[in-house]
Amino acid sequence: MKDWTTIRERYLRNNLPIRLGGLAANLARIKSFSDHPGHYDVVESLLNESKYFIEWTALDTKLEIQTELVELQLQLACWQLNWKRIWNDPVERNTVSEKARLWSERILEMSGLLR
Repeated sequence: MKDWTTIRERYLRNNLPIRLGGLAANLARIKSFSDHPGHYDVVESLLNESKYFIEWTALDTKLEIQTELVELQLQLACWQLNWKRIWNDPVERNTVSEKARLWSERILEMSGLLR
């Protein structure tokens, strides 16, 4: 089991753009790892960790970004609730991985790290 307190403390040491970049990286990993059926547990863990990253970051952002982060967190929660079914359907798994990629690009853009 992960030590969420330690992870949170380490995560919050970073400035906001780096935290958003970390969230974007997690979403990109979801896309990448979803290509292989054997990565079920890894992707499920990334979904959960990403929800924590949002929880720990949202209050430090502007309202527009908070709104998008809440939307993403709801999406991640819906995926997680249906994860076994999604994972066992290659078409649906691919759809989720593409949505994760799009979210990753959007969050990275919001982070300002590309400027």
